[in-house]
Amino acid sequence: MLALILLLGVSAAAQAARIKDLAEIAGVRSNQLLGYGLVVGLDGSGDKDNAAPYTMQSLRSMLTQLGIVVPPGVKLKPKNVAAVSIHAELPPFAKNGQRIDVTVSSIGDAKNLRGGSLL
Repeated sequence: MLALILLLGVSAAAQAARIKDLAEIAGVRSNQLLGYGLVVGLDGSGDKDNAAPYTMQSLRSMLTQLGIVVPPGVKLKPKNVAAVSIHAELPPFAKNGQRIDVTVSSIGDAKNLRGGSLL
């Protein structure tokens, strides 16, 4: 009888597995971040007037949120502004204040984003 109990105990121990080997914890993965913004101060290398209407729409919306009223007849010139998409990857266990790499890409026809400021 003692041999049978020992045999069952050894068999159960041989099949044991650690939870960390079988499960994936929800916070232990990277997170993809995606955003939209405007890059301003481009010294003439931004989006062209008619090529990217969303740039002007975004600029008007941002100015309105800041309390600046742009009269309906005024046409903004986007040559110093570009609409951009923002991509980053937040690594697992990222700490508050930790630096991450961010890619900023033009959505419209801006020639160059160098020297601009991301809003």
